[in-house]
Amino acid sequence: SVPSWNAKKLLTFSRWGGHFKLRSWLNAKGYGMFNTITEVTAGLLKQQYISSNEISTVLYLADKLNKPVLVEGPAGVGKTELAKAWAAATGRDLIRLQCYEGLDETKALYEWEYAKQMLYTQLLRDKLQSLLADSQTLAQAADALAAEEDVFFSQRFLLPRPLLKAILSEAPVTLLIDEIDRTDAEFEAFLLEVLSDFQVSVPEIGTLKARTQPLVLLTSNNTRELSEALKRRCVYLFIDYPNLEAELRVVRLKVPGLAPALAKQAVELVQRLRRLDLKKNPSVSETIDWAKALVLLNAQSLDKETLESTLTVLLKHEADIQRARAAIQRDEQRETRRRPPPEPDSGDIFDGNIRHLKRI
Repeated sequence: SVPSWNAKKLLTFSRWGGHFKLRSWLNAKGYGMFNTITEVTAGLLKQQYISSNEISTVLYLADKLNKPVLVEGPAGVGKTELAKAWAAATGRDLIRLQCYEGLDETKALYEWEYAKQMLYTQLLRDKLQSLLADSQTLAQAADALAAEEDVFFSQRFLLPRPLLKAILSEAPVTLLIDEIDRTDAEFEAFLLEVLSDFQVSVPEIGTLKARTQPLVLLTSNNTRELSEALKRRCVYLFIDYPNLEAELRVVRLKVPGLAPALAKQAVELVQRLRRLDLKKNPSVSETIDWAKALVLLNAQSLDKETLESTLTVLLKHEADIQRARAAIQRDEQRETRRRPPPEPDSGDIFDGNIRHLKRI
């Protein structure tokens, strides 16, 4: 990531010439964005992420347009890994906001450290007593205390959560807002305001503006429809399950110890399972876990025993496991019927044809 001793330089560049000078300095130091889509693909590959042309194009355009990226798709296809790889490729720290049902702005933005405030109150008790010593009435004491309340409601006692941490960071960061579809419409509306201006208002302090604009990636598993307003402010990307060739490349990259023939056999089976009517299709991350399990078990092929003992690494619902086993059994029976019969000249099987014997 960007060294901490460069934080003041980054802030100075940002104040001098805004985003352009900051970007130029980052590029010169090797921490900046990429100038071509090919460079984006190569940068992600260095972080062990295989990017398609569409993914690289969207990231490239989002950077040039200074827009967040909204990544939708099934769970486990690599949306979060894309954010991690993009942060590492651009030399930025990753700040992650994990969304969940019931998340509100106080948990995403900041909290006051009340315990710290109480501790300071106890430690400064003598000072407070001397401050209030000249007060003749209760109203005067309250006014004198109110004049000092900014001391206890300052950034010293502010505990920043992921959104505010990204805004206050002096060095450029990547902000990952993971599984935004788990939150409600109210939080989504609040997020729109933050992402449009990159500033937040703290009633006791005032407006806090972003020192450097973060790269923002939002992910969604499509559990609910997001608002058009949010989509309109983002560059949109949908990541689906990969095809056979792409998933095989991922497995070979992530699990190099798996034999090539077995890797292909495993990925072909995963592709067949996704065509079944399952409650939860096996994800790419589960394919990688399964490949690692096969290496640990020193499997040589996907025989019946290996499948029976490891299928639960891929599928996490009993109904899906039973349906997959039935489909695999049907495929085996179909393959058996397709096999050619034994040669008739072996002498073991009479094919019903009488042949003339040659005279010797």
